[in-house]
Amino acid sequence: MKVYSPSTGRFVLLFVSLVLPTMTSRSVLASEPPRPNMIVVMLDDLGFADLGCYGGEIETPHIDRLARQGLRFSQFYNTAKCEPSRVCLLSGLYTYQAGYRALDRAVTFAEVLRQAGYFTAMAGKWHLEREPTDRGFQHYFGHLSGATNFFTGDDTFRLDGQPWSDFDENFYTTDAFTDYAIRYVDQAVERQQPFLVYIAHNAPHYPLQAPEADVMKYRGRYRIGWDQLRQERYKRQVAMGLIDPQWALSPRPDYLPAWDSLNEKQQDWEDFRMAAYAAMVDRVDQNMGRLIQHLADRDVLENTLILFFSDNGACPFERTRGDQYMPWDPRSYWTYDVGWAHAGNTPFRWYKQNQHEGGIASPLIAHWPEGLRTQPGAITHQPAHLIDILPTLVELAGAEYPEQFDGRTITPVQGRSLVPIFHGQQRTGHEWLYFQFSNNRALRAGDWKIVSARGGPWELYNLAADRTELNDLADQHPEKVRELTQQWHHVAAEIDQLQPRQRKPVAGRDAPTFPQRLMTDR
Repeated sequence: MKVYSPSTGRFVLLFVSLVLPTMTSRSVLASEPPRPNMIVVMLDDLGFADLGCYGGEIETPHIDRLARQGLRFSQFYNTAKCEPSRVCLLSGLYTYQAGYRALDRAVTFAEVLRQAGYFTAMAGKWHLEREPTDRGFQHYFGHLSGATNFFTGDDTFRLDGQPWSDFDENFYTTDAFTDYAIRYVDQAVERQQPFLVYIAHNAPHYPLQAPEADVMKYRGRYRIGWDQLRQERYKRQVAMGLIDPQWALSPRPDYLPAWDSLNEKQQDWEDFRMAAYAAMVDRVDQNMGRLIQHLADRDVLENTLILFFSDNGACPFERTRGDQYMPWDPRSYWTYDVGWAHAGNTPFRWYKQNQHEGGIASPLIAHWPEGLRTQPGAITHQPAHLIDILPTLVELAGAEYPEQFDGRTITPVQGRSLVPIFHGQQRTGHEWLYFQFSNNRALRAGDWKIVSARGGPWELYNLAADRTELNDLADQHPEKVRELTQQWHHVAAEIDQLQPRQRKPVAGRDAPTFPQRLMTDR
């Protein structure tokens, strides 16, 4: 069969002996855990600094426990946008390389692991073409849409491919997704199968809706404002070792008002909606606690790999409507805007959709008691990307990555396994990492990164010295800009297969401005 080789970053043929092992070989094999169960958890619009274990003040004790007992990544990347991140996660390929929402040049990790004997199930947001049950998941509960009402859902909810509308007065998406995830774990345990359960929470994506008790728990905590909040989060990140103290905290941009310049009514409104956001993250943590306890009760926690991360950075878009209703009322539709998004992405610049670190940097927590060889609570600074998840799962499952699947030719996997990092080793990493969404672009090669925001000019940063991207070196190193720009265009055309209109040259030296509506009087 084919298995992933972390030393080469490619899949190789492995000839497996059918001879029964001797007593000696049994004792050696016994030191290695059997194929792990796998739970993959993606949050939606969670900022880099929102979790307690990444410097945040939101109460996330269960997620923090995973970090305290497991491994945190300080340089894990997504694509800065919902759909592309889901494509990269499921396929191990860049967005258009996989065929975008259709995934027609790719296999999903569910399709690969199902053929390797895994029980495969999903709960949560899909946001791609077809349905999860068409792409390798034996069971699915969730919504096909990109966002939904957290209390009343929408007409895209499905249960195993069939429309589902059994919403009652106690329905809340985060709770329901966890209920089904627990149900799927039980089904797999009863069948004595290793399981892959993918949970794609819609939280904390807008609308900002949460139960009243959860919201009121945080009411008043954010009267300190976004300026002080960012300072406090940054200090904790530095103290934790997540952020190098030589990386200065990015300043508040000119278009964002200082907190102290807001009147009392504005501050109260901003506090309220950040409390609603914090409540959504808190509710995810409560449900992670339920799930973790259930895994322990079923005696499968020790050999279950849990991966926990976000699809993009914090969202800055002010789209509030129905703000006369409280956030625990299904008629409400609150968002927060760029002020809290700037705090969510501490210490970085820019936001969801942008390819600066604020848009693409995500927490990643790995928890696997029987499999991790790193010290509990360790932090790795090795860069990684969503495309690395599929080859990681495939390697751990001993699965075969196909060249053909369902009558289609499959693109060779682009990602590289994280297993060497789990073993406490320095892996053979990517020569470059590529980023694109709309007219936002970036490419990282080693410590060098070029990035263009909203079609603006290429900027150049040395991330080893300046990961918060405050010292643009483009004028000092024009040859490096040319080199990396050529590399970006090569990858875009030859690997990601972007259309020519998506590869137009960037604009001149005019700096891009933030286009969205900012805070209004309430």
